[in-house]
Amino acid sequence: MKTKIHTNLAPAAIGPYSQGLAFKDMVFTSGQLPLDPSTMAFVEGGIKEQARQSLANLKAVLEESGAGLDTVLKTTCFLSDMENFVAFNEVYTEVFGTDVAPARSCVEAARLPKDALVEVEAIAFIK
Repeated sequence: MKTKIHTNLAPAAIGPYSQGLAFKDMVFTSGQLPLDPSTMAFVEGGIKEQARQSLANLKAVLEESGAGLDTVLKTTCFLSDMENFVAFNEVYTEVFGTDVAPARSCVEAARLPKDALVEVEAIAFIK
């Protein structure tokens, strides 16, 4: 049976989807935009600030499910401009490190919801 994951510490869904779903000992998150959950507005700044917020939102959804950043197996990262790849990687490395970083795909998207610079989703296991 799948279980809906919802936390007020991450932005509410802006469409017909869940923040995440758990199935058995796995959790699948929706893409997390760089929205401040209290205002539903983008954080100020550029790619680094938006990346930090997207990853903080991802962390909140994971923790609500019983998982965490340390249990992430795979991420998919969407960038609005591949010119931001190096700066995004700097923030991503702050969060996940390099020793046992999750498997990852990182692609440029023609356009992200609300014209975000970044969106990140994950698959993780529940502790």
